[in-house]
Amino acid sequence: MEKQVTIYSTPTCHYCHMAKEFFKEHNVEYADKDVTQDMKVREEMVEKSGQLGVPVIEIGDQVLIGFDKDALMELLEIK
Repeated sequence: MEKQVTIYSTPTCHYCHMAKEFFKEHNVEYADKDVTQDMKVREEMVEKSGQLGVPVIEIGDQVLIGFDKDALMELLEIK
């Protein structure tokens, strides 16, 4: 079963764009939540990560803060 992927991002975040490009390159479907447009989404992100920095990437029940290609590959089981 494929893991659900969610990215909490902002439109101006360079690392958010890098993460989304990584997902596209590897055909990973993801939900994109813009924390600048929705306070409830921002609060949800802070609850999960404990901070305001983006990107926050949720894969299944794991939460990654920032863009870490190696960790993404491991969690998504990409070889």
